[in-house]
Amino acid sequence: MSLSDPQTFYRTAGKVIPWLMGAALILFIVGFYIGFFEAPVDARQGNSYRIIFIHVPTAWMSLLLYVLMAVASAIGLLYKSRLSFMLAQAMAPTGAAMAMVALFSGAFWGRPTWGAYWVWDARLTSELILFFLYLGFIALHASIDDKHRADRAASVISIVGVVNVPIIYFSVQWWNTLHQGASITSSGSSIAPIMLTAMLIMVAAGMLYGAGAVLARTRTIILERERREDWTHEAALEGTL
Repeated sequence: MSLSDPQTFYRTAGKVIPWLMGAALILFIVGFYIGFFEAPVDARQGNSYRIIFIHVPTAWMSLLLYVLMAVASAIGLLYKSRLSFMLAQAMAPTGAAMAMVALFSGAFWGRPTWGAYWVWDARLTSELILFFLYLGFIALHASIDDKHRADRAASVISIVGVVNVPIIYFSVQWWNTLHQGASITSSGSSIAPIMLTAMLIMVAAGMLYGAGAVLARTRTIILERERREDWTHEAALEGTL
């Protein structure tokens, strides 16, 4: 049986999730401590800059999860893969949560930096659109009782909406925006090494948490959709969810 089989995926994911979540928690504690207690005060922004240790990882994860959701949707449409559709459905709530945290943390950073919680900046606006795309995917999928039709319909939103991801990423280069440019590029980093260390640790924690949350939600979806199969009843009785 291959990992693309829901039953195999369910049992394998159940073994992996605790390790992902445990590692995410450890990295989050380490990254949070370095970023909020060890990293120095920024010369220009003071302590308010520390919000980036929450804002940047969640913003990056909101983009990554949307791209992965679109890829899973495309695979589902092309190969009629049930598991791919389930993964896409599972990614949407986690991606929406990441986008929401990115927007709120950005607002709290923007107040002392720009003097306002919200401005209709190109990057902020396109990130808000991403959040609505996630919500649209979730709402459309939930509104259609036939899950096969729901998968196909919601997939259209995810695939079409993926064009917004490069707009978010390149918005600070394409338009004159208030949002600062990238501090980490292929040519290096413009921030202090200890700040970069905290940032990368928090990004790793976010990725591990995102993977664990998506796998856990996928297992729930598998049980809901495969409930007519005998093995799902055994899994539910074992309390492996």
